[in-house]
Amino acid sequence: MQILIKDFITGDRIEGFYLIKALNLKTSSNNKKYLDLMLADKSGEVNAKIWDVDEEIERRYQLGDIIKVRGDVTLWMDQMQLKVIKTRPMHSGEAIDYDSLIPSAPIRSEEMLSRIEEQVAALDDVEIKRLLEHVIKLNREKLLYYPAAMRNHHAVRGGLLYHLYRMMQSGQALCRIYGLNWDLLLAGILLHDIDKLNEMTANELGIVSGYTADGQLLGHLVTGVVALDRWCRELSISDEICRLIQHMILSHHYHPEYGSPKKPHFAEAELLHHLDMIDARIYDIEKVTSELSPGTFSEPIFSLEKRRVYRPNLAD
Repeated sequence: MQILIKDFITGDRIEGFYLIKALNLKTSSNNKKYLDLMLADKSGEVNAKIWDVDEEIERRYQLGDIIKVRGDVTLWMDQMQLKVIKTRPMHSGEAIDYDSLIPSAPIRSEEMLSRIEEQVAALDDVEIKRLLEHVIKLNREKLLYYPAAMRNHHAVRGGLLYHLYRMMQSGQALCRIYGLNWDLLLAGILLHDIDKLNEMTANELGIVSGYTADGQLLGHLVTGVVALDRWCRELSISDEICRLIQHMILSHHYHPEYGSPKKPHFAEAELLHHLDMIDARIYDIEKVTSELSPGTFSEPIFSLEKRRVYRPNLAD
């Protein structure tokens, strides 16, 4: 019986199919090679070690493979770990429940993209509508499966689209409250992270194998501004609209140490930054909380400034 990673208990022996989300060949202190893996299913991730590997095992597995694993659940420095006893590749024709294996956004990508397109189609600004329709058409395939990050927030299949979708929902409500320009804010929401599609290399399972040269040397804020300039020229979008959206892309990280050379200079740009932070942090808190028992704290979470997340002990 397949056991979800979230249900692993220290001391148990497990057996099942899991996805290789990260894989590194390392050398131990006694000069023996071992494989350091991050195994995943839809419920979470667990670090795993295959000790004393030979050349055949070195070549057997790759990032994104689904493998069958037998191992013992252990605890190492207060972190759950899997000591692998035996592995084998998935056999051709073997019955696998892929939906249980691939960590994905909780809403189908096709549904999220359809709702986003409905919002774009209803915009009043003809130029912004034309721009967004063009960008979605160009990037439709990748948007359906790309994560928003290699690790941290929304690092799941369809994670980038889920991030944009929830920001759109929150932004729509706040835009009404503060009487801001919805067309401009939606453009900022949909385009602020658009060049993550080129910053990282990901497969259709939503697994990131690394960062591209442009991703490492420039980052998605810079390449996003360059791409937007190209699209605006191709579509004859006004300089003012192009400049405003470029500013929103450049300023949404807010701080220079996070990559933003400018802080927001108008209301829609300011709101975009906070929508981005709200969704990223709430996602991380939700993810951690789902793994906690009521009334307990998590370990320090790096993406939340090493805060310990608490799960309130309240009735559901």
